[in-house]
Amino acid sequence: MSRLPLAPTKSNLLAVKEQLSIAKDGYDLLEQKREILVMELMHMVEKVKLLESDIDKQIEKAYSSLKHMYMAVGTEQVDRLSRSLSYDFKSKENRVVLAGMGFSTIEVEMPEPEPAWSYVNSFADCDKVTVEFFELLRLLTQMASIRTIVWRLAREVQKTQRRVNALDKQVIPQTQETKVYIEGVLEERERENVFVLKNLKSRNGGAL
Repeated sequence: MSRLPLAPTKSNLLAVKEQLSIAKDGYDLLEQKREILVMELMHMVEKVKLLESDIDKQIEKAYSSLKHMYMAVGTEQVDRLSRSLSYDFKSKENRVVLAGMGFSTIEVEMPEPEPAWSYVNSFADCDKVTVEFFELLRLLTQMASIRTIVWRLAREVQKTQRRVNALDKQVIPQTQETKVYIEGVLEERERENVFVLKNLKSRNGGAL
C-alpha cells in the first residue's frame, strides 16, 4: 500500500492523525449502517416470499372461480358480463421509512364490487370472480411496492459495502502507513538533532 504524498512535517502528522480518526469512525458507522440495511433487506425478502405464496394461492382461487363461472353460465354470458362491468381504481402513494431511508409505496383503493346477479338470471359466480380478482390485484400491488423497496435496499447495501471496503482496504491502511512514515522521519530527525547538539556541546567544552 503506497502512502499519501505528504511531506513529513508535524502539521501533516496532525492532519493525518485526524484523517485516520475520522476514517475509523466513518468505517464503524458505515459498518453499523450496512448491518441494519442487511437486516431490513432480509426482513423484506422474507415478506416477499410469504407474499409470493399468498399470490400463488390467490391465483389458484381466482382462476378456479373463473373456470367455474365459464362452466356455469357459458362463454357468451361471461363475455357479455365482462363488457358490462367497469370499475374505477384509484391509487395513493404512501411513505415509509426503513433503516433511515424513505420509500414510496402504492396502495390501490378497491371499489365496491357491483352485484351482477338477479332473481331471474343468477350470476353469483361473477361476483365471486370479481372479489377473487380484486384480492389478487391488491396482493400484486403490494408485491410491486415491496419489490421496489427490496431493490433499493439491495442497491444501498452494495453502495455501503463498497464504501466500507474502500475504507478498510485502502483509506485506513494508506493513512496508517503515512502516519507511521511521518512519525518515523520525525523521530529520526529528532535523534539527529540530539546527536548534533551533543557534538556541539562536547566541542564547546560542555556549553552551547
